[in-house]
Amino acid sequence: MSEVSRETLISNFFPERADEISRYAELLATVGIERGLIGPKEGDRIWDRHIANSIPVATLIPEGASVIDIGSGAGLPGIVLALHRPDIKVTLLEPLQRRVDFLQEVVAELDLPISIIRGRAESVKGNFDIVTARAVAPLAKLLPWAWHLVSLEGALLAIKGESAAVELAETKLKKGRVGVVREIQLNPLPLARVIEVRRSG
Repeated sequence: MSEVSRETLISNFFPERADEISRYAELLATVGIERGLIGPKEGDRIWDRHIANSIPVATLIPEGASVIDIGSGAGLPGIVLALHRPDIKVTLLEPLQRRVDFLQEVVAELDLPISIIRGRAESVKGNFDIVTARAVAPLAKLLPWAWHLVSLEGALLAIKGESAAVELAETKLKKGRVGVVREIQLNPLPLARVIEVRRSG
């Protein structure tokens, strides 16, 4: 991504957190790659692939919502969401200690009001307005792991690619659940797809 596009992303989505999002991108491209949290060839794609891909889901998150990002990895989309939407309360859930260490270092350095839990979704208790997941697992596996974390009026928001509709169609939702693919177009970002699952009725 060109420098202009990086600046456009910052001005459009992080106007008051420019320093923090820039530092986070820098940490992903250095420490993140060194520790194997980001692929070695991803350094040039931090902005256009990872940060940009994490932003659109924010349009589906209500004001002041509690959000848990499961399998947060290097903090995507959780840390990006916290920087873009300071009104929401973000919790990062990650089972691997080396990733948790990185998340704790980022949160401390950027002074973010983010909670971090080491564990697997299926063994964590709690209720959240929104459960997010990016590149964690197919929906059919994700739902049994994470559904107990979704509050009665809440939703699971899974960031997906072009095959989102096929993945949803192939997933047998239990009675009382309804799923839809949300296509989100936020200029200057490419079209994003998020599978949203809620309780029906």
